[in-house]
Amino acid sequence: MVWKVPLFKLNYDDRERLAVVDVLDSRWITMGERTQEFESSFEKFLGDGAKATAVANGTAALHMAVLALGIGRGDEIIVPALTFIADVNVLRMVGAMPVLADCRSFDDWNIDPVDVERKITPRTKAVMIVHYAGYPCKMDALVALCKARGLYLIEDCAHSPGATYKERHCGTFGDVACFSFFTNKNLSVGEGGMYVVQDDALHQAGRYLRSHGMSTLTLDRHKGRAVSYDVLQPGLNYRIDEMRAAIGIVQLEKLAAANKERRRMTERYHGALSPMKGLSIPFLDHADSLPSYHIYPILLDAEIERMAVIEAMKQKGIQTSIHYPSFKEFTAYRELDRYDTPVADEISRRELTLPLYPTMEFDSVDLVVESLREAL
Repeated sequence: MVWKVPLFKLNYDDRERLAVVDVLDSRWITMGERTQEFESSFEKFLGDGAKATAVANGTAALHMAVLALGIGRGDEIIVPALTFIADVNVLRMVGAMPVLADCRSFDDWNIDPVDVERKITPRTKAVMIVHYAGYPCKMDALVALCKARGLYLIEDCAHSPGATYKERHCGTFGDVACFSFFTNKNLSVGEGGMYVVQDDALHQAGRYLRSHGMSTLTLDRHKGRAVSYDVLQPGLNYRIDEMRAAIGIVQLEKLAAANKERRRMTERYHGALSPMKGLSIPFLDHADSLPSYHIYPILLDAEIERMAVIEAMKQKGIQTSIHYPSFKEFTAYRELDRYDTPVADEISRRELTLPLYPTMEFDSVDLVVESLREAL
C-alpha cells in the first residue's frame, strides 16, 4: 500500500546517517561510548537527578523495572485499562497480576487516581501509569496516593519524552520510568529504550539486569580497565547497540523542535475537527502540562462504524490506527474482563488514531480531515 498520508514518517536526515557511519568507522558497535553519551545526555535532558540506563527496547525497560522492584508471583499491579499490551505482558511474565483501572473521563483518557485507590488491596505492590498520547497524567494525586499507601510508582513514558507536568519532566515522578524509542515514537531509533531512576540502588540493579549481572563490561576490558569479571546477580542481555545510541543522540537534539511541530499539526487538527459532527477530541484541557503530542486520537460517536471509516480512509490513501484494543478482547487476557472499566472499554471500541508526525505539513492534515469528513 502506498499511502498519501501515512500514520507516521521518520524525522531523519543526514545527521542520523552520519552518526551511524561514524560508529561503523570506529569499529566498536556494541554498547560503548555512544551509549554512555546517550545516557548522559538523557539524564541532563530530564534533570531532577535522573539516572539513565539505555536498553534494547521499551519492553525491556519495563521488565527490568518489575524485576528491580522485586515484583513477582502473587503481587497485584494496578495498570491502565487503556494502554499497549507490553505493560501487562511483563507483569504476567514474572507471575504478577495486572489489575485494570479506568480512564478519568471521555475528555481525559489517562488513568483515574480515584479508580486506582478503589482497586488497591493488601496484595497491591505498585501502580503503573502511562502518559497516554503524550498527555501527562495528574501526577500530584498519583504520587501522593502511592506514598500514602506505600506503593511503588512505575511511569511508562513510551508516549511522553519531552512532556512535562507542572514544568517537571515525565519520567522523574516515579520510582522507575521506562521510555521506548521504537520507530514511531517521538524519539525514534528503531528499537531501543531507557530505564530511568533516581535511587542509586535501583540504578545499579538496572545496570546488572541489562548485562548478565556482570561486574564489568566488554568496553572496560577493551579499554584495559579490567581483565575479567564477576557475576553479582542474575541478569539478562538487554543492551542497546552503538548505532542506535548514536541515532538516539541526534534524535534527542531534535526532540524539542520535533515536538513543537507535532503541536502545530495538532492545533491544525483541533481547528478543523472541533466543529465536525460524529466525533469528539480528548485532552483539550491540559493547562497544567506540556504534552509531547505523540499521536492524534479522536473518539468516534457510538453509532459510527469504525471499521467502515478506516476502510473508507484507506481507499483515499490515508492510514489510520487504533490505540488500543481492549485487553479483554485478547485470548490470553480474557480473564481481565472481571475488572470494571466502562470508560476505557468504550474508548477502545470507538477510538481512531489519525496521522501525526513532525515533518507533516498543513496540506496533509487538511487531506486527512477531508477524507475523514467524507468517511463520516
